[in-house]
Amino acid sequence: MLLKYAKVRKLKLWIISVPVMSPRLSSYWLYFVTSTTYKLAVNLVDSMRHEVVARDNKLQEILDIQPITYEEAIKNAFIKIEQNLVISSWKDSLVAGRLSNLKGYIQVPTFGCLKDEQSIKIKNPEAVLENIWSIGGTRGWYYGNWLWKVRGFIDQLFGGIGLRRGRTHPNKIYAGDSLDFWRVLYADKDEKRLLLFAEMKVPGEAWLDFCIDENNVLHQTATFRPKGLIGRLYWYTMFPFHYFIFSGMINNIAKTE
Repeated sequence: MLLKYAKVRKLKLWIISVPVMSPRLSSYWLYFVTSTTYKLAVNLVDSMRHEVVARDNKLQEILDIQPITYEEAIKNAFIKIEQNLVISSWKDSLVAGRLSNLKGYIQVPTFGCLKDEQSIKIKNPEAVLENIWSIGGTRGWYYGNWLWKVRGFIDQLFGGIGLRRGRTHPNKIYAGDSLDFWRVLYADKDEKRLLLFAEMKVPGEAWLDFCIDENNVLHQTATFRPKGLIGRLYWYTMFPFHYFIFSGMINNIAKTE
């Protein structure tokens, strides 16, 4: 399958067999070189121990399914990706992150939380809203993208998801979508609000909230609910970086020219 994929995508691929690659090492390798989660990587590698060949094609006949070749399936998949026709993928599943129930996290807590609040007056709320709805993925986070990448790499080292998930569509966001190492909890353009929950490895829980009020003021609020002393030490250690990142981010989001 790898060789056929490389052929369709016109890539040069070499497969080298090594004598010391255990299932655990293979799982780590798959986790680091693809955008899959570690749990899924382990299950995929473990499943390779068992050869499964389906010989009964009755269901195909009953449903009148016309199979296509593996190469055709790859070509069709990339056509949909290039035309932004992929509605969802495995990475958007809640099991690919920390959440199992979105409703339990939509109400951002206040008690015992640490916050970074930024506000700025804007002239063109529609254009700013488009900037908010385009955040993450290839567009980046508007300020200090290399710091976001470093944070994503550190998260990946500790078994987190890192920045590898990207986003499904360049400028459309829906509740439940994955957005790099964030999960979209609430997204409503009419209310001019986007709420994200962090699925990275942190000693606590983190939210990032964007909203534009009736006075055309953009509010950006980062909320962190620490777990114990380690969580508070984490926040204050990261505070100097947060100051520059969040300040630069809101200023660049507000720019429309």
